[in-house]
Amino acid sequence: MRNIINLVRNENMKLSHSISTWIMIGILVVITIAAGLLIRFTGNQAPKSDWKADIRIQDQSAKQSLAQPGISKMEKEGISKQLQTNEYRLKNDIQPVQDRSLWGFVEGAIGLISLIALFSIVMGGKIVANEFSEGTIKLLLIRPSKRWKILLSKYIAVIGYTLLMLLVLLVVSILVGGTLFSFKGAGTPFLTNSSGIITEVNMIAHIVQLYGLQCINLVMMVTLAFMISTVFRNSAMAIGIGVFLLTVGSTITMLLLRFNWSKYILFANTNLNQYIDGQPLVKGMTMKFSIIVLIVYFIIFNVISYIGFTKRDIVA
Repeated sequence: MRNIINLVRNENMKLSHSISTWIMIGILVVITIAAGLLIRFTGNQAPKSDWKADIRIQDQSAKQSLAQPGISKMEKEGISKQLQTNEYRLKNDIQPVQDRSLWGFVEGAIGLISLIALFSIVMGGKIVANEFSEGTIKLLLIRPSKRWKILLSKYIAVIGYTLLMLLVLLVVSILVGGTLFSFKGAGTPFLTNSSGIITEVNMIAHIVQLYGLQCINLVMMVTLAFMISTVFRNSAMAIGIGVFLLTVGSTITMLLLRFNWSKYILFANTNLNQYIDGQPLVKGMTMKFSIIVLIVYFIIFNVISYIGFTKRDIVA
């Protein structure tokens, strides 16, 4: 165990001494601040309206939608939940999250996780392949540490770097959102509606849940890029394939949804928010099913990485 810790520390030292590591974090921070400034000082600066009046207008529109013929059962359930939640808000004086507010900005900044995914793929795609291209792999393998431990330390380092970027995004978005839009209303709860039962959830807990669900997609994409980097020992190929799948993977999955077997595709299962919203991509899919599929993919990716790194000879 101590050997693994030392190897991970060594990989983290390599990352910390790489200028690209800090450039990626710097870009993330700058874009987050720039997004906050754009939202705060540009766009339509219309005066705030009465949120209760807005909700009553929404309710009227929702009731009209319910009365329309041909509406599906799933749509009815969604609209009914919306009406129940709005009624609870009016009764308990709980204002919805506004776009130009602390939590509105923090929720919007979650979209930047796609940028973190890109950076993580780059890091996962090169951390092993660069050892071969630069010839430093021999220096690692002459150590008494077993190959699988070296591989594991690199994987842990990449996942750790990914989690660090997520933490940076969360902290910076809260600071920027609070500075630009005020920390007033920070204690406002998030409302969940499960089978007609409305629960008040701490907003921090809600945001952490959203980040946690996004972590699943990040880990799978990093693991995929890491596998390609390990097997083909080519960082350009690993990064290229990883970025390609990150960009078009979901689109391709949507095009294949008419086939029942599409539920076994990786990208049909990475977004677990679909079960919280109550609308799975493929009828019959459940959160338990998606978790099992993700675990299977995760094991396959790591087994291939293990075989590719430990069983192949190092060419002089």
